[in-house]
Amino acid sequence: MDALDKRKKYAFLASLERGPRGNTTEQVERSLRAAIVDLDFAPGEFIDKGAVCAALGVSRFPVSEALTRLAAEGLVEILPQRGSRAARIRLSEIKESMLIRQALEGMVAEIAATSLPPETLQVLRSNLEAQQEAVSRGDRPGFYGLDLEFHMILVQGLQLPRVAAAIDASRANIDRVRRLLSSPRRHAVTLAEHREIFRALEARDAQAARRAVHTHLEAVMEELGRFSVEHAEVFVHA
Repeated sequence: MDALDKRKKYAFLASLERGPRGNTTEQVERSLRAAIVDLDFAPGEFIDKGAVCAALGVSRFPVSEALTRLAAEGLVEILPQRGSRAARIRLSEIKESMLIRQALEGMVAEIAATSLPPETLQVLRSNLEAQQEAVSRGDRPGFYGLDLEFHMILVQGLQLPRVAAAIDASRANIDRVRRLLSSPRRHAVTLAEHREIFRALEARDAQAARRAVHTHLEAVMEELGRFSVEHAEVFVHA
């Protein structure tokens, strides 16, 4: 495979702009993480380091270092004598991450019901309107971004940066799952669940807000359970 073919192989990876000295590994890491989370690299797919280097315009060292870092996050598997691949999704890790999200986001919703400023409620209302438009257009990437934004508006509206960081840290593998489950039906269901959360917040009902968040996240796990049976090759069930 010549250099042009290698660049074409991973056309979804944009060539990096030259940044501050020593920043290349961080840029490569961000690019590869996004590609894995976005499912450009399918779970279990081997990653051709030479093609990554050609696509990003970098040497092998930052690619190897970035893959090592992503392995520590559980997004990459490094197999001796065989290479590196996008990690298959471990259901046990997803369940643990969802427990973290349920606990933190349930708490956030409960506090938000009594403390969220009216202007933030208006931002949430606008977000829901945009979600409806995305569902109507069948705009999957757009809905995905709005879904993330809906949850983050709550945390940011309460000015809880450490909680936001903890939620974000548990999100990478969950985001891969959400993309796997992405469908017009799932988006419509998610929108309905978001509206239920919003109604509880608007009513200033703390317990209803917590329950609505728990139900929303639990529904994702139930759907994942069904999907993992039908597509067992994507998952590690241990």
